[in-house]
Amino acid sequence: MGLRSIASTRTEHAAGSLPGTSFYPVTPFSGRRVEVWRQRLVSFLLISSDVLLALLVCEAAFALQGIWGRGQLSEATIAGIVPGIAAWVAIRALMGLYPGYGLDQVEELRRQTYALLATLATTAVFAIVAQVGYLISRLSLFLGFLGLLILAPPTRCLVKWLLMKSGLWGKPVVIFGSGEFGGRVAALLTGEWTLGYRPVAVFESSPARGNRYEEIPDEKSLDEAMLLVRHRGVDTVILAMPHTRRRSLARLVGWASRGFRHVTVIPNLEGITNSVVVARNFAGIFGVEIRHNLLNPSVLRVKRAMDLAATLFGGILVLPLILVLALLVWLESGRPVFYSAERIGRNGKLFSCVKFRTMVPDAEAALQRILESDPERRAEYSKYHKLRNDPRVTRIGRFLRATSLDELPQIWNVLRGEMSLVGPRPYLPRESEDIGVMQSEILRVYPGMTGPWQVGGRSDTSFSERVDIDAYYVRNWSIWLDLVLLARTGRVLLSGRGAC
Repeated sequence: MGLRSIASTRTEHAAGSLPGTSFYPVTPFSGRRVEVWRQRLVSFLLISSDVLLALLVCEAAFALQGIWGRGQLSEATIAGIVPGIAAWVAIRALMGLYPGYGLDQVEELRRQTYALLATLATTAVFAIVAQVGYLISRLSLFLGFLGLLILAPPTRCLVKWLLMKSGLWGKPVVIFGSGEFGGRVAALLTGEWTLGYRPVAVFESSPARGNRYEEIPDEKSLDEAMLLVRHRGVDTVILAMPHTRRRSLARLVGWASRGFRHVTVIPNLEGITNSVVVARNFAGIFGVEIRHNLLNPSVLRVKRAMDLAATLFGGILVLPLILVLALLVWLESGRPVFYSAERIGRNGKLFSCVKFRTMVPDAEAALQRILESDPERRAEYSKYHKLRNDPRVTRIGRFLRATSLDELPQIWNVLRGEMSLVGPRPYLPRESEDIGVMQSEILRVYPGMTGPWQVGGRSDTSFSERVDIDAYYVRNWSIWLDLVLLARTGRVLLSGRGAC
């Protein structure tokens, strides 16, 4: 039986066709033995990179202590390196980070942080019980854990990227889907390579009568599918059948649990928050608890504290850059250097959003003249609420927009409590009606200097898509999501991809 790309024409399974089910090969299978050794190698390389990073961080911490003249390192401090690193790696393993397939970036960052905090707590308890706390250098300990806190996430991301480029990252999964939903899930998993799920086969139900789909293939066909994939090293199946009846889905889960170690069911909960969902067992009845972090005042205070700390520290560092950019704007087109416009803030309150001026003076009047005289640009502006090649933009303005440096003055808005570092985009008052029913959700938080649409699609997304992305951010908001988006913002700015 030949295997082809999912992009190729749909073909029925050639040998032992599955009634009511079509087979879409995605990537070539590997044997069970090869797959087992591949996963062991991936885990070994991830552990090795963590150990190497920890050793380098400890060496740097010891060097800094020597430079700052804190005296010689005690034998207890040096002797504690190996067990400390071993404890850190062991806790990360217990939290499922080796290899960590199926974890998105937000969950992965959360687990990495908790693993480091647990290691710090373990080290402190050991020092107290063994009564060697006075022998351990607190400065080296602080610098070491701070270094791992900052460097461990990007290092892991780099190692995963190298493993992906070498063809090692990821494990094979099989998808059962109703209609075309299985293909959509396969395409999504293929695009989000960091999850580590490599779809190797998609079985999609065929129409039985009318527009209805067979809810579940017959058991003989399922057994044939089991034989097809078990000897290929596949231990994960995804049931992407959100509209299947409960009894039929229970039968399918029961079948899958006989041969697959990991069974994932995609429920019919589209549009509902998913990053803060917790499974609950109510005396044998399955329930799903949905937490709304935005209703937690203490968490919002933490977000505000993060905004202030990062803005004050970062503002001092970028102040010389702001002064240089302001001079360049003034030299090209005079005053004013800054541009202030009304935007919709939290709870619908209007505020003046500050940016570097990137357009010619009297830009709004110029926009109206362009839209009246050019139907194509009028249609483009109607869809995206911006023009890709806007003739009003100055030369320095193009550079500022391409690098998003025009938004640096919004640091002032963050300090004033009108914006956040991360959040939905600040919408214009005239865009209020276009936001639609999502407005009440989006305006629950402060708009951000950066956000999910900037690091996701940037200017390549339509206005309605940006609204959906912002609504998704609000529903799934967490401190970890903010940290991930800040990190991804830096990567997008350095690449210059799709700048708005």
